[in-house]
Amino acid sequence: MKANLYTNKKQWKWALAIIALLFISASLWYTNRLVKSIAEQETRQVKMWAAAMEQHAVMMKSTEEFFNKVSEQEQLRVDLLANAYRRVIDISSNENTAIYLDIIRNNISIPLVITDEKGNIMFSSNLPPEQESKKTFDEEMKHYYSKFPPIKIDPGYGTVQRLYYNESLIYTELKAVLEGMINHFMEEITLNSVGAPVIITNEDQTIILSYGNLDTLMMKDSTYVARQLEIMRNENDPLQIEFMNTGKATIFYRTSDLVEQMRYYPMIQFVVAALIILIAYLLFSSARRSEQNQVWAGMAKETAHQLGTPLSSLMGWIELLKMQEEPFVGTHEMEKDIERLQIVADRFSKIGSVPVLEPADINFLIRDTMDYLQKRFSKKFDFEINLPEGELIMPLIPSLFRWVLENLTKNAIDAMGDKGKITLDLIDDGDHIHLDLSDTGKGIPKSKLKMVFNPGYTSKKRGWGLGLSLAKRIIEDYHKGKIFVKSSIVGQGTTFRITLKK
Repeated sequence: MKANLYTNKKQWKWALAIIALLFISASLWYTNRLVKSIAEQETRQVKMWAAAMEQHAVMMKSTEEFFNKVSEQEQLRVDLLANAYRRVIDISSNENTAIYLDIIRNNISIPLVITDEKGNIMFSSNLPPEQESKKTFDEEMKHYYSKFPPIKIDPGYGTVQRLYYNESLIYTELKAVLEGMINHFMEEITLNSVGAPVIITNEDQTIILSYGNLDTLMMKDSTYVARQLEIMRNENDPLQIEFMNTGKATIFYRTSDLVEQMRYYPMIQFVVAALIILIAYLLFSSARRSEQNQVWAGMAKETAHQLGTPLSSLMGWIELLKMQEEPFVGTHEMEKDIERLQIVADRFSKIGSVPVLEPADINFLIRDTMDYLQKRFSKKFDFEINLPEGELIMPLIPSLFRWVLENLTKNAIDAMGDKGKITLDLIDDGDHIHLDLSDTGKGIPKSKLKMVFNPGYTSKKRGWGLGLSLAKRIIEDYHKGKIFVKSSIVGQGTTFRITLKK
């Protein structure tokens, strides 16, 4: 009955463990599936974003090509203006200069300045407001018109003039718009709406063109950049797009940090939950053990107290029997039984009190106890006691230590049935003593070895299953030693070992 209780308890533990494992597996499977779905969606969004960026880049490239053509046209217009001015001031020419004057007058966009050899301004057109009143081509104007080399004009009368010009006002405004579009385009790449970390390189993957959703300070570290590129390359195939005037560009990307956090969050959650459950279990077990100890102590004290009253009364009645003229023949045996009951009461009293160890000869305790037990069992059971010679003084509680020997011996007798052999060996290794008690009984299955010391566990039809539990408490809690099953073979027997410090 008691064995079934622990078997059912073990089965319940396995059932709960399997249910918990199934729950954790299902949760991890669902989370991984959700993370995989989000990662696939991010991949699709990155590809859509890359396609949009490529279309945007194509438009930007076309716009830039248009501006380059406009710039070339402006250069041709400047050359035309310089040639027209040269014809107008050429004194050796007899041709009609009206058409050239019209060309000069129709220039309403290109800023230009014509100076003589001394830097005096001979002619100007479309100057910025701050330059209109100037008569001399100073350093500030030289800096403003330094983008293009001046055009040399020789009117033919020994004086050389120079024509300085800059981009037209309209072209400058349009170019500012283009630069704004380019900057916006780069920001759009850097701050992509997908949220995935992205690195864009040139086609050879040697130059970083842009990046997004990565630590700006860390991106200055080449090792960090190389590691991120390796991670992205292993996770997703890079994408290639046409990127403005730089040719093709390569986009590397990986799943966002949020997805990675979602992937590991359930594991962290389960670990934290497991730690909380473990701590709660340890606290509960400690409280339960403390409560059990109090119950043990209370029951032991109460038992010793209850035994004390009838023992005192019986001792008084025995004294009266001795005073009769014809003493009762059973008086001597009754005194032995009362002495035995006093020993039992003393044991319970010590179980319920703070243990006090005292020096005792363990050889004598073992020999005396085993002799007492051997006389009370069938002669079909053989006892072999192997002890070292002389005294062996140990810190013990003699009455409780005897109780342990009695419990182990009675369990061995029960395991052997009608006949068998009990062997007791005491081994002294210097710092510890090891006491091995072996029987030739039916043995203990491996699946039951961890249960034998549990309160209530017994393989017998009768009994409370407290003998080995009590022995474990006496040895480990009171004597600070160890008691365990050293070996057990089904059908051949079992050996219990007690280890104590000397």
